[in-house]
Amino acid sequence: MSRSVVYARRAAATVALGVLAMGCQETAREEAARTGASPAGTTAPASPTPSPSPVATTAANTAEVCREVDRVIVAGSRRIAADSAASLTRDLTGEQVADQLRRNLAGLADDVRAQARRAADPQIRTLIEQTADRIDAGSRESRPAAWMDATFTGIPPKLTRECRA
Repeated sequence: MSRSVVYARRAAATVALGVLAMGCQETAREEAARTGASPAGTTAPASPTPSPSPVATTAANTAEVCREVDRVIVAGSRRIAADSAASLTRDLTGEQVADQLRRNLAGLADDVRAQARRAADPQIRTLIEQTADRIDAGSRESRPAAWMDATFTGIPPKLTRECRA
């Protein structure tokens, strides 16, 4: 069995674990979106009919964009894991497996970049653009499965920490 196939299998397992871990995490923005409550540390406005402020609009956009980035990464991770698992039943060379992984990563980077363009907050836009750039760099690696093990698995926790209103 070639090294590339071994790395592809390892990447599939790593991605699957990453997807499961992301699915188990619930951030304050997800809790607030689900319950309709304010995130911890915020208070209700004094007036009964507040007019939307730029800050509130930006915060709402940030929560929406961050949720969508999470969804895009989970969907992309599942696609990568499914394609990696499917490659085991097909008669693919290690290079063919790596090429498929590169295409999947490039597509995921494009999807993440599309969400960055939606972000109203410049800091959030930069964070998501940098995330897309990191994923795109993985698509150009000679050993993308090794990149997945070393780098990709750190992306979801970083977004969970930093992508918030």
